[in-house]
Amino acid sequence: MQKMSAAPAITGRTVVEPAGLRRRLASMLYEVLLLIGVLFLAFLVPHLILGWTTGWVFAGWMLWLHVFFVLGAYFVWYWHRHGATLAMQTWNLKVVDVRYGLPPAWGRAALRYLLTWPSLWCAGIGVWWAFFDKDRQFLHDRLAGTCIVLLPKPQKN
Repeated sequence: MQKMSAAPAITGRTVVEPAGLRRRLASMLYEVLLLIGVLFLAFLVPHLILGWTTGWVFAGWMLWLHVFFVLGAYFVWYWHRHGATLAMQTWNLKVVDVRYGLPPAWGRAALRYLLTWPSLWCAGIGVWWAFFDKDRQFLHDRLAGTCIVLLPKPQKN
């Protein structure tokens, strides 16, 4: 078992390197735009239909809980299944387990998701952490044992 550091690592047969901070931040911004669509389909539409048909509306805390689980299902599934969300795939980024260089297991992906909330919502401390981290990793990645790597561009024939 080797720990991933700032040096390139091997994922399968592909040599990868930790992704730069600017690229990860740009991917996060693009992710926000994509999440508008995800939340529209999986959150807003069901609640609008429920409200129109029954006149019933969930309490505020239940709405936030629904958002939490919808986003959790999206992120954990993509991180585990593909190693990357749609925005990360666009930016050639991938989340890997630092021990194996593979997409995180269900538990590690869920842990990363849970740690991301306080990392972002507590004044963005987890993002600011990257400016001082020796490998420029976000705090939630450091604590979850994951790393975001830059994939090489596909070669054209």
